[in-house]
Amino acid sequence: MPGSPYTDLDRPPLSAARLRRALVAPNGPWRRLELLAETGSTNADAVAAARAGEPEGLVVVAERQTSGRGRRGRVWQSPPRAGLATSVLLRPGEADAERGWSPVPVTGYGWLPLLAGVALVEAVRLLAELDARLKWPNDLLVDGAKCAGVLAEAVPGENDRPPAIVVGVGLNVTLRADELPENPTGLPATSLQLAGATATDRDPLLRALLRSLADWYERWRDAGGDAEASGLREAYLAGCATVGRQVRVLLPDGREARGTATGVDGDGQLLVEAGAETLRLAAGDVLHLR
Repeated sequence: MPGSPYTDLDRPPLSAARLRRALVAPNGPWRRLELLAETGSTNADAVAAARAGEPEGLVVVAERQTSGRGRRGRVWQSPPRAGLATSVLLRPGEADAERGWSPVPVTGYGWLPLLAGVALVEAVRLLAELDARLKWPNDLLVDGAKCAGVLAEAVPGENDRPPAIVVGVGLNVTLRADELPENPTGLPATSLQLAGATATDRDPLLRALLRSLADWYERWRDAGGDAEASGLREAYLAGCATVGRQVRVLLPDGREARGTATGVDGDGQLLVEAGAETLRLAAGDVLHLR
C-alpha cells in the first residue's frame, strides 16, 4: 500500500505505546513522549512546547523530519524511518525539591550537548557494537565519518523563569550510500548499517539513548551541574577523538588557529595549545574544527 510505514521492511515504524511503557513514568525516566509521523523539526516542536510552559521531561520523536537542523543552520534530513530524530526538554535552572535538585547556574548549561554526546556513544557502542567516538563538541563518528549530531537550543524564560534547554539528536541508522546527506563541513557521512552495526533496530536504540541521557542528566543534576563531580567530564574525555590531536580551527570572523587539542575544561570548552597560547573554545566560538 503506497504510503504505508511497512512498505520498507528494513525500516519498521516505532510504536508510541511501547515506547511510553518503557520510557515514561512511572516505568521510565521521562514525563511525556510524543511520537510524530512527520514534522519539520523535533527541536522546533520542543522549543514551542517550552515557550508554552511545558514542564521538564518532554520527549519528541519523529519518524521523518522535513526541516531538521544541525549547528549553524546546517540541514539534517533522512528518509522516513531511516534514522532517529528526537529532542528532549530540560529545565536545569529550576529546583526540584522531590529529587533534591538545586538550580544549575547558566554557566553550566554548555555541558548539556556534550552530555547528549556521551549518551549517544554509550547507546551505539552497546547495541550497534561499533567503536563510536566524539568529535568535539558532539558529532558522533564511526570510522572517521559522521553518523549523528546534537543540537542544543536555549529557550528564554518569561517572568524571571530560567531558560529551558532543548537538546536534539539526529542519528543515521539504516541510510544507504545514495541516501547520505551532503556535509558542508567536508566530513563524510555514514550510517550504523553502512558501518557494519550488529543491530539497527531503532526501538532499542532509542530506548538506550534516552535512558542513558536521563541517567547522565540525573548524575549531573545530583552534582549541582558539576561535570567533574558527576563523572561526566571523565566520560566525555574517554569517548572524545579530538583530544590529543592536531586541529585546525576556523573562527566566525575568518581567523584560523592551529594547534594540539589538549583537553576540555570544566565549562566544556576545548583547550587548544597554539604555540605559546592556550585557546579556550566554546562551541559557539567555532565555525569549523578539522
